[in-house]
Amino acid sequence: MRIMAIDYGDVRTGVAVSDETAVLAGETWVLTERNERAVASHIVDEALKRGISKIILGYPKNMNGTLGPRAELSEKLAGLIRAKCDIEVILWDERMTTISAHRILTDAGKRGKKRKKTIDAVAAALILENYLDSLKHR
Repeated sequence: MRIMAIDYGDVRTGVAVSDETAVLAGETWVLTERNERAVASHIVDEALKRGISKIILGYPKNMNGTLGPRAELSEKLAGLIRAKCDIEVILWDERMTTISAHRILTDAGKRGKKRKKTIDAVAAALILENYLDSLKHR
């Protein structure tokens, strides 16, 4: 069982895929599509090609737990993905993942343009790791 995590953004969308045992986050990359339908199509194509059984889509809640405009965009993307395939899509609380990704890249010495190119992939990997950790504790 392979699981894909998505950190959906206005400019870039981070993607992370687990190993076949769904224990570790493996491959990561960034999509530069801006159109939500194109993003959904690309995600579905990659998911089908890689044998993904579940898609974890970052759900950006506010710190107080309320939902804002970014959450609505994630809900819309989830609907577009669900309309294109039968893969289960789970909206997953992604609070603090981008902040954590910035810290990780800062600690690794990544700055400026290098950081912009990878921040979304790192955030997707963190979303995936959080989801995989939750499976271990069930």
